[in-house]
Amino acid sequence: MKQAYKVIRPTTIPYGRQWIDEDDIQAVVDTLRSDWLTTGPKVPEFEQAVADYVGSEYAVAVNSGTAALHAAMYAVGVGPGDEVIVPPMTFVTTANCIVFQGGTPVFTDVNPDNLLIDPAKIEEKITSKTKAIIAVDYAGHPCDYDALRHIADKNGIHLIADACHALGAKYKNKMVGFLADMTAFSFHPVKHITTGEGGMVVTDDAKFAERMQRFRNHGITRDHHQRRSQGTWSYEMVDLGYNYRITDIQCALGKSQLDKLAGWIKRRRQIARRYDEAFTKIPAIEPLRVKPDVYHAYHLYVCQIHPTPLNADRDVILKKLHAERIGVNIHYIPVHLHPFYQNNFSTKPGLCPAAEKAYECLISLPIFPKMTDQDINTVISSIKEVFNT
Repeated sequence: MKQAYKVIRPTTIPYGRQWIDEDDIQAVVDTLRSDWLTTGPKVPEFEQAVADYVGSEYAVAVNSGTAALHAAMYAVGVGPGDEVIVPPMTFVTTANCIVFQGGTPVFTDVNPDNLLIDPAKIEEKITSKTKAIIAVDYAGHPCDYDALRHIADKNGIHLIADACHALGAKYKNKMVGFLADMTAFSFHPVKHITTGEGGMVVTDDAKFAERMQRFRNHGITRDHHQRRSQGTWSYEMVDLGYNYRITDIQCALGKSQLDKLAGWIKRRRQIARRYDEAFTKIPAIEPLRVKPDVYHAYHLYVCQIHPTPLNADRDVILKKLHAERIGVNIHYIPVHLHPFYQNNFSTKPGLCPAAEKAYECLISLPIFPKMTDQDINTVISSIKEVFNT
């Protein structure tokens, strides 16, 4: 009798992936054939489209989500001696943007149910040096903005939303982008829409918007498109800024992508429901909890896993799933555990116990709108096999 061999997929199902269609390609081609490749009319068109989508007055496009967060820190005036409260369960950028401005990140623990910053832990971290709170909408789940707004207003500090995971999400039927003093988005290829690399900050504050517009352009008062439209060559550098400009090519792609966002989030939520249903029968897998008053955008589908002796620890499970060509990932190593922060800010294990405990058992499963039903079935069946169910 011949031995039966399992057929392994020829390619890996990644944890996230962009979706580029012919409309997107044509939008980019049209821009390539135009007079403007950068700092032209597509930038304000894309900014206005995103502002209209989230319901904000102003939007400032930049060349990455990192630049968006850095611009927000600059806009509120973070500098040496200032402290900014930030959760550890995020990508390093959320804390780095504070350090870029000479400020100090104050790491504040998360709620173990959803890994969002815990409002109950914030007030004990506020001092006379506190300038702002950065709330991270981890995985696409909006934070408790009512509680955060109350704390920020009570203490006279700014509330910044790192919504790089949460474009299209809602909190109590209000769009993310409408809930904080400033909200930062990312348009990296694994995010809800992409410009290749890119980011944006939305706000209702005209002064913040003006400061960020200068900041992205070397601290200069007028960009090239503005000078040309105003018939002048004159410009002034009034502050120290960066070259954080985004191109018309990228913004043409972003605007085309934005038209499909609602359908793509709907698909992400369908995939999440399939996972939720499947994992109710696998006690070793515990998806993060979703509060009933939010519309989760599911940039990530994150579980906490509780291995049994049969399937060993998380590293073994990851290796088995990778062998099955399932591109699982870990989001994230808590920022305060990275050597840079331990060496420069004296952070150490034990500072944020809920985040640290969660990190030890986190796993992110593939979720992106172009996943087929067969892809979903493959992920679920691979999980079941690894967990011996």
